Amino acid sequence: MSPQPAPAPLLIACALGIEQLALRAGDRGGADGPVTVLRTGMGPRAAERSVTRMLADPALSAAAVLATGFCAGLAPGMHPGDLVVAEEARDPAGTVPCVGTDLLVKELMRAVPGRTVHTGPLTGSDHIIRGQERSDLLTTGAIAVDMESAATLLSAVRTGERPVAAVRVVVDAPEHELVRIGTLRGGISAFRVLRAVLPAFYEWHRSLLLPRR
Repeated sequence: MSPQPAPAPLLIACALGIEQLALRAGDRGGADGPVTVLRTGMGPRAAERSVTRMLADPALSAAAVLATGFCAGLAPGMHPGDLVVAEEARDPAGTVPCVGTDLLVKELMRAVPGRTVHTGPLTGSDHIIRGQERSDLLTTGAIAVDMESAATLLSAVRTGERPVAAVRVVVDAPEHELVRIGTLRGGISAFRVLRAVLPAFYEWHRSLLLPRR
């Protein structure tokens, strides 16, 4: 009897040390297959370099890739600690459709009960968005913005066909602009939510490993 192939790995990419700290403090049990948490550094260029280099490793060549961390909400009524599941991630370099968004929404609601989960396009920027720029991006149909998700997922699919997704935690929003992460209540709330989401990521990954009918 031939041995079963090893499960495809999962690469979880974030930009900041505080995001990596939250993920490392989360529940690391329950994963199917190897999981790597990559800190890419801030900005789209750093994300592109780090993800491309990581996926060049043969051990990760078939990895599913999930971009995560904090984001800025664009829509009125969003609050720090809300979750964003991207239907697509886009920036001037292109657009990437995300896989398994319905499952992610369901599992996030289970992992972090009581938190609002928003779905829609996630747009990329090369700088922190403030004021009028936030309103301008909302008119494009995007519901949230960050600096790395689109670059991460675009880099991932350029290196080979693979499932990708992006889940972000709102750290500031139109009525709740945050100046410094970790010093205000909104930042602390977002940190706690990010710490709790790993089980949802593992369920998403597990669903990709199931045989297709």
